[in-house]
Amino acid sequence: MEEALLTSSAAGVYVICPTPFEGDGRVDVASTDRMVEAYLKAGATGLTILGIMGEAPKLAADEALAFARQVIKTVAGRVPVIVGVSAAGFAAMSGLSSRVMDAGAAGVMIAPPSTLKTDDQIVSYYADAVEAIGTEVPWVIQDYPLTTNVVMTPKVIMRIIEQSPSCVMLKHEDWPGLDKITALRRASDAGQVRRVSILCGNGGMFLPFEMERGADGAMTGYAYPEMLVGVVNLINQGKRTEAHDLFDRHLPLVRYETQPGVGLAVRKYVLKRRGIIATDTLRKPGPKLSPETIADIEWLMERIERS
Repeated sequence: MEEALLTSSAAGVYVICPTPFEGDGRVDVASTDRMVEAYLKAGATGLTILGIMGEAPKLAADEALAFARQVIKTVAGRVPVIVGVSAAGFAAMSGLSSRVMDAGAAGVMIAPPSTLKTDDQIVSYYADAVEAIGTEVPWVIQDYPLTTNVVMTPKVIMRIIEQSPSCVMLKHEDWPGLDKITALRRASDAGQVRRVSILCGNGGMFLPFEMERGADGAMTGYAYPEMLVGVVNLINQGKRTEAHDLFDRHLPLVRYETQPGVGLAVRKYVLKRRGIIATDTLRKPGPKLSPETIADIEWLMERIERS
């Protein structure tokens, strides 16, 4: 079966998947299948794998490809799968992109390397990246300056979109970044730039407001993805108060999950407690949660689940 390719009309919630590991650090195949089914049951309209929160740099090349193939096979065409292919060099990026697209991925995501300092360098980098993956592959700009240290202004993003027809989405993770969404949507509404999908990350920290500024949904990995789906649907239905009420119920845990360094460990712990993955193992190097932190998380989960 030929899988559908990602387009600029993509919307909803594309859940960022962690990579589940067994206690000894091997990729956990059974948990991967269970995780995929849990996210689809929660209402995900797409999945994104091998991103920054997927511990992609800790995987060997053959492990990354095997994991991608397994997720794509488990999804079986029910929703699009985006694969992160960011790499230190274009040869590795090209190789992984080609293989995951052959396996049935809907598109790929590319983050800029931290070495880029000027607008022209950023635009040129993405031109070279598109040449490496092929102009027929739909791709996503990952704009996450808090991690990459690469600042992309709306004008730079517009230049990238216009130079590359195969760019179909912006993963927006700038912070503060609400005015960036507004600027891009005003530009596309005025016909100054082609409209692409905007899905937002940062753990969903500002999701209701991002939707109200013109985002099409979320691409993040909060451990209760049904909240993300609920907020997106309620905003789309014009139910602003209900959307913010649902979001506010989860905000303390969202905030706890967005802590730099420890956030993925928190998320994996919650996913384990929810029965979605078997262990909360991170590949080394990675943080270990203290008993006090675990107690905090348990209390936050209890508050959410009794509401």
